[in-house]
Amino acid sequence: MRLAREGNLRAVALSAVWHRGARAADDLPALRRAVDAANAEGVRPVLDAYQFSSSTPDDEASRAAFVAYLTALVRALGVEDVIVGNEPNLNLFWQPQFEGGGDAAARSYEALLAHAYDAVKAVDPHIEVIGGALAPHGGDVPSARPTHSPTRFLLDLGDAYRASGRTKPIMDELSIHVYGESPSIPPTLAHPHTTTIGISDYGKLVDLLRKAFGGTAQPGASLPIVYGEYGVESAIPPAKRSRYTGHEVIHPVDERTQARYYTEAIGLAACQPTVRMLLLFHVVDEPRLEGFQSATRYADGSPKSSYEPVRKAAEQGCTHG
Repeated sequence: MRLAREGNLRAVALSAVWHRGARAADDLPALRRAVDAANAEGVRPVLDAYQFSSSTPDDEASRAAFVAYLTALVRALGVEDVIVGNEPNLNLFWQPQFEGGGDAAARSYEALLAHAYDAVKAVDPHIEVIGGALAPHGGDVPSARPTHSPTRFLLDLGDAYRASGRTKPIMDELSIHVYGESPSIPPTLAHPHTTTIGISDYGKLVDLLRKAFGGTAQPGASLPIVYGEYGVESAIPPAKRSRYTGHEVIHPVDERTQARYYTEAIGLAACQPTVRMLLLFHVVDEPRLEGFQSATRYADGSPKSSYEPVRKAAEQGCTHG
């Protein structure tokens, strides 16, 4: 948390992974230490509760168990921001994606989000409930890998919300992950003709929210946006290779490019009126090369050459007009 503060990273997401039979009491000690450390350093802790597809909460009993786990954590930790779910438009985290030719994932996720919203607000009405946490890409083809694009999922989520007849919101903010298709894709690349959503697709995202929720009790175009994950993996120099294990599975960029992409991303996001957060993934590299080396610090905590430019960019804010 001290490294995050020193790098001008002012919020951090903390994962709480639910599964059937999970008990909040088992996960509280580590989460409480992390929240206390964040608060001590002036870093805002954001609780992110989610599950993998093997424990998808897609029926009334499992939704109730998930929400009970979440609210127990919220009561104990005193956090002010809660993300519900992670990439429910991907089959890694939510199944089934399709059912009877329709978007089963959006329907069942809407039900979970509504239940979680009411329960969290009952604990403290001032807590910000953040929905979505959507992956930036998806196929929308049931016969292939069953995933949904964020474009399709948002519209289907709006349809599910309307069909529910609900007269209250289901979220205070929307989270979307805005990774490029590969580390070499800059954040300045827009996707006007595809269903992908990146940082430069802000206008498209706001329009989708308007179409999905306009005229309902759920704010749409005015909904605050959280770019919940963005990362650009950089190559590890030979002098640091001993700090890592395994083998790289993608083609990372050099640190100069990582610095440029991050500073561009920060500048863009800070200029977008309804964007509240941009969370970089991670503060420190994962030591397994099969994981993410997308931080501006190596696995041993020492700074990369990208560290200082990114620290300054986080301090400057909007630079793109």
